[in-house]
Amino acid sequence: MKHPFPRALLLALVLASPGLMAQVPAAAEAAPIVELPDFTRLVEATGPAVVNIEATSGGGREQAAPRQGAEEPPMPEDMPEFFRRFFGQPGMPDRAPRRGTSQGSGFIISSDGYVLTNHHVVDGADEIIVRLSDRSELKAELVGSDPLSDVALLKLDAKGLPVLKIGDSRRLKSGQWVLAIGSPFGFEHSVTAGVVSGVGRRSLDPSQQYVPFIQTDVAINRGNSGGPLLNTRGEVVGINSQIFSNSGGYMGVSFAIPIEVAMNAVRQLRETGRVERGQLGVRIRDVERARLAELGLDRPVGAFVEQVDNGSAAAKAGIRPGDVITRFNGRDVLGSASLPPMVGALPPGARATVTVMRDGKPRELVVTLSALDMAASGAAPAPESAPAVPAANPIGLEVEALDAAARSAMGLSAGEGVLVSRVTGLAARRAGLSPGDVVLRVDRRDIGSVADFQAATRDLKAGDEVRLLVRNARSTGFVSFELR
Repeated sequence: MKHPFPRALLLALVLASPGLMAQVPAAAEAAPIVELPDFTRLVEATGPAVVNIEATSGGGREQAAPRQGAEEPPMPEDMPEFFRRFFGQPGMPDRAPRRGTSQGSGFIISSDGYVLTNHHVVDGADEIIVRLSDRSELKAELVGSDPLSDVALLKLDAKGLPVLKIGDSRRLKSGQWVLAIGSPFGFEHSVTAGVVSGVGRRSLDPSQQYVPFIQTDVAINRGNSGGPLLNTRGEVVGINSQIFSNSGGYMGVSFAIPIEVAMNAVRQLRETGRVERGQLGVRIRDVERARLAELGLDRPVGAFVEQVDNGSAAAKAGIRPGDVITRFNGRDVLGSASLPPMVGALPPGARATVTVMRDGKPRELVVTLSALDMAASGAAPAPESAPAVPAANPIGLEVEALDAAARSAMGLSAGEGVLVSRVTGLAARRAGLSPGDVVLRVDRRDIGSVADFQAATRDLKAGDEVRLLVRNARSTGFVSFELR
């Protein structure tokens, strides 16, 4: 049988027992064990300037048909992870459609209606609708966009709009808190937070080589494209643009365009509607550790110059194939990915100092940048439709002496190079060699005559890797391939 304990007696016992009271936790006085950041004030201050963007192509908003295919170039099947540009309708595949409606994010940078977003969000759109935080919708005009930086500038017919303050992404350091606001999968004004994982990252997309990306672990998904990356002062430091994923969804690695890169594009888009960049006219790659002693380096830093375009800014400044660019305008070049953003940030006609290592010694050159040719593309691979001819020599090339007219046309002096008259080897053909090329060097041996070429190639055999210095009508650079 239960005997209820009188409440009055229980209260009397508690009041009469100070020791018992000491054992009861005082919840109101307890301090938190861990202090965590609270972003509510930051979101309240910045959220109104973040917008949702709906871009429609291939017809009106009602008639748009789902687009098929992929926005990004096809990737090899054996590459499990790759960069994806992300935006789309909820429930749509992670590959961006080619026709229909896509969704992304953006933010207002001026009270009179200028909005920043990604180029890939609005690329090819016939109509762009911007939805503000108060749910009002405005039709946007595309002022201009830049595919190389993935930045687009829109204009709304409005005044007195809330704006975001522009920060300084050059001061970002790994470990700093950052915040993203956007519309992943159409969930407008979603907030995610994380830290800066790294700066100056390169993209796997070769068209994005001029952007030193900010890497973060902020959760970013489709629909976040074009939204702001904010620091703890509520300043924009980047535009969320890419993720690294093998599923199309967030996996802890996200990338943002530094706001300095974006604002440089904005200034030019507002003035001329397009973006111009400086260009050196070189093809570069990372320095190989095995060649450090040969190059006069103690560690694999800098950008190895593999090819120099004829008549380019680099050629006029005296930069040669085989040089290693270690500094550009006073800034260290740590690897080949570091150089394009430095060069691309300067306008055509700008003068810059370039430090190169040549023959183990540093040299300082002054270059006047030319304009980047947007239509220029890498040389197409040599066709392989014709069957290979049995090689006349181990290297698979037939050469002949250059006459005076040919030397003059190629900008060569007496005793420089031999002319390729026929490509007989499949490996040489696959490497891109063709009749009309001029071989200036075989490995480290200068070639000035047919006899020099025969002597330099006589002892080569299948399995050897050969490196030629070759000049053609477009450029001078190294061509390497394995003999078969």
